Amino acid sequence: MRAIAYAQTGPSSVLQLVDRDVAEPGPGEVRVRIVVSGVNPTDWKARAGAGAGRPTPFPEVVPNQDGAGVVDAVGEGVTGFVVGDRVWVFLAAHGRPTGTAQELAVLPAERLVHLPDAAGFELGASLGVPAMTAHRALTVHEGGPSRLGPGALDGRTVLVAGGAGAVGHAAIQLARWSGARVITTVSSPEKAALATAAGAHHVVNYRADDAAKAIRAIARDGVDQVVEVSPARNADLNSRVLANHGSVAVYATDGGSEMTLDIRRHFSLNVRYQFLLLYTVGDDALAAAAEDITRALEDGALPVGEDAGLPLTRFPLERTAEAHDAVEAGTVGKVLIDVAADAAGPTS
Repeated sequence: MRAIAYAQTGPSSVLQLVDRDVAEPGPGEVRVRIVVSGVNPTDWKARAGAGAGRPTPFPEVVPNQDGAGVVDAVGEGVTGFVVGDRVWVFLAAHGRPTGTAQELAVLPAERLVHLPDAAGFELGASLGVPAMTAHRALTVHEGGPSRLGPGALDGRTVLVAGGAGAVGHAAIQLARWSGARVITTVSSPEKAALATAAGAHHVVNYRADDAAKAIRAIARDGVDQVVEVSPARNADLNSRVLANHGSVAVYATDGGSEMTLDIRRHFSLNVRYQFLLLYTVGDDALAAAAEDITRALEDGALPVGEDAGLPLTRFPLERTAEAHDAVEAGTVGKVLIDVAADAAGPTS
């Protein structure tokens, strides 16, 4: 089978197209014929490591955490999956040497989720890290729900920072599906159009507007929940728009790794900051996210593509290095790799 692999950290040039033997699934494992692989910032960052030429955690690593495909073989003791099942996969390369940038991937059964028939493989490969992170960010708030679904966020106002990003896009969709009023911030009219297409009720261009004033005009009593990609940049903004008992879920450090908070202001509002990292949230949180995301898929609440606010940029497997570079360069939308010859859609 064809695979993309690297044996030392560094720039995307360390990624090589190789031929490898097909592995058999062991007890508790499933082999998946990958149709589409999704690329996230965490994938190129893991490949780059702390510097070029550093050793990798395994002698050889196949990158990419997310993907979608068809079950090809089932190991001993696995229940719930049979050959031919359509699935989406998450955290494929977490603690393991082989991710989804290969034609056949062997994975623990608990990292597979059934993909509804109406959902394409490009949608399945766009879930994983972004959608599960968004789910966690929406379910860690004081007085908020621990699960998502229609009505779960009724009466709550959610502010999504960076609504044109992959996590922001999923957060808008999941929050709206769950009944929230959704406000999002963006940096350009083009991104505003994408956030609106994703389902945001209100979009604020923070470069053109007084963001705090604009948000307060929409949510006079303040914002209940913030899904935050840039805590250092947005700490002051959040303090000015949060409602009493409002909370901020931080999932990234875009814009700086340190932030300053006005302690008295946050005291007076009983504010909660919740930091989250998908890789260490625990199995229960991952399972809950997988179940709720599947329900949202069945309801048609998580579409992708430019018309749905998340443009897709696609590459064939042999151009995985270019796909990594595209994500590192900040390509708007979702970058996908068509692994199988029958993957839907044109290549980039």
